[in-house]
Amino acid sequence: MRTRLLQALSLFSTGLLAGAFAYGAANLVPTFNAVPIDMRLDFHTALMKMNGITMQATMAVSALSTLALAASKRGRARALAGAAGALVVSSFLITRFGNVPINGRIKQWAATAPPADHAEVLRRWELFNDARTLTAAIAFGLLILLALPAAATRPPTGPATAPKSAHGLREPT
Repeated sequence: MRTRLLQALSLFSTGLLAGAFAYGAANLVPTFNAVPIDMRLDFHTALMKMNGITMQATMAVSALSTLALAASKRGRARALAGAAGALVVSSFLITRFGNVPINGRIKQWAATAPPADHAEVLRRWELFNDARTLTAAIAFGLLILLALPAAATRPPTGPATAPKSAHGLREPT
């Protein structure tokens, strides 16, 4: 029972992480690029204030639950969960050492003015964002693969297993 709860928590938190990063890559980044630079910097700074706690908490829960799941499994399941955990940790490291330092620079630019090379720095931020999105999405995919065999091998329960009558309808249980 504890392993199933761990699997559910790791799947849910990693799905949230991958979904949040994917939403940002698909919607926020193109929007950042469509508005004037001063608006982008102000919005980016405000967004990072809001994201700071929620994304760090999601990454922590995802990494800890996925690595704990790996420790509780054996064989192929351990390898899948361990790889997913390593990818989530990679997402964290990319964020911490790639995106966060650039976020600090963006915050300074919002208060003053962007430097001449701001477009290149923002492009690097986007590359880091793409990398962490990809690592989180692959981690989520691995956890889905891990969950699928468990769901496929469980015997069906509930009303769907009631015997059918001669007319193809389920008998009441």
